Amino acid sequence: MESSIWTYRQGIGYQPGMNLAGFEVEATDGRIGKVDKHTDEADAGRIAVDTGVWIFGKHVLLPVGTIVRVDPLDRVVYVDRNKYEIKNAPEFDRDKHDDDYGYQQQIGSYYAPWPL
Repeated sequence: MESSIWTYRQGIGYQPGMNLAGFEVEATDGRIGKVDKHTDEADAGRIAVDTGVWIFGKHVLLPVGTIVRVDPLDRVVYVDRNKYEIKNAPEFDRDKHDDDYGYQQQIGSYYAPWPL
C-alpha cells in the first residue's frame, strides 16, 4: 500500500474524528507553534500551524503525513520536519488557500522530497 503525504500514518496515536486544533506542534528540533486548524479529509488531511512570534505570526500548512506521533494527553503533535524546513515552507493564507488545489500541490511538492 502506497502512503500519501496527505494521509495519516498508521500507529501514531491519531483517532478519526480527533480534533487537533489547539495542540502544540513539535518539530524535530523544538516547538514551532499550535495547530490553528485541522482537517482529516480523505487524501487531503492537513494542519494549519500558527507559528506565533517564532516566525512573526506566519501560518504554515503541514500535510498530516508529516505527523509521526499525536499525544492526546499532553496535546502535542510531533512532526518529522525541523524548524528550518517549516519556516521556509510556502506561507498559508486561509482566505486564499483554504480550498485551493494548486496551493495544496505546491505544499505537497515542497514536503514530498523527504521520505515518509
